[in-house]
Amino acid sequence: MVGNDAHPVFRELLPTPGGEVDLAAAYAHPVGLDRPWVRANMVSSADGGAIGPSGRSRDLSSPADRRVMGVLRGLCDVVLVGANTARVEDYGPVKDRASWAELRGGRPATPPVAVVSRSLDLPGRLLTDAPGHARTIVFTVASAPAARRAHVARHADLVVVDGASVTPAHIVNALAARGLYRVLTEGGPHLLAEFTAAGLLDELCLALSPRLLGAGAPRIVSGGPGTPGAPGHASAQSTPVRIAHLLTADDTLFARYVR
Repeated sequence: MVGNDAHPVFRELLPTPGGEVDLAAAYAHPVGLDRPWVRANMVSSADGGAIGPSGRSRDLSSPADRRVMGVLRGLCDVVLVGANTARVEDYGPVKDRASWAELRGGRPATPPVAVVSRSLDLPGRLLTDAPGHARTIVFTVASAPAARRAHVARHADLVVVDGASVTPAHIVNALAARGLYRVLTEGGPHLLAEFTAAGLLDELCLALSPRLLGAGAPRIVSGGPGTPGAPGHASAQSTPVRIAHLLTADDTLFARYVR
């Protein structure tokens, strides 16, 4: 069977090669989840680059990748993203989809977006267009500009953390206190590096795009010398994972790794 842009067909390669895949079942969270579960969804080129020629990851996306992204968003309680990714990718609130009725399982129609920002320089629609049931959650520090803090607080749920930075533990604990256990982070690479270094990333869903970017493109987990997890940093470590499944659709590979 051949898919099309609207309905790409997914087939399982691992663990059991077979027919068409039910994505909701393939990406279901652990049964009886009683703690926060942090899942990352990222896309990279076949040679490991995470950012395309325009400076955005969407250059590497495809209808199949967007289909998986939609399912993951439908399954999660909250979408977490770093401020730079929110700006570059022009994030707005998650849009409702009729196909999510069963995935949401009695939860609000859409998950809120949570964003981490020291400067509070955020896309306007991420604040002003969010529905009442899914107000944007903004994590920042006490040193953030006062005027911007006041503006954000009028339109979103503002969480101010003492100290120089917002840590992954701050984020996970605050979201869990709101009953938001199924956390879907969509990057960027620096935020993912911090969660990996903190040992708080449970799962990586990686789409491998059939494109080559060449030298210079950042990886899905990256940052400068001071970034947690970078070579030489005290937090640098190797995190073992197992592959839960490998799917394919329209020449893109979809790997799900679990810690």
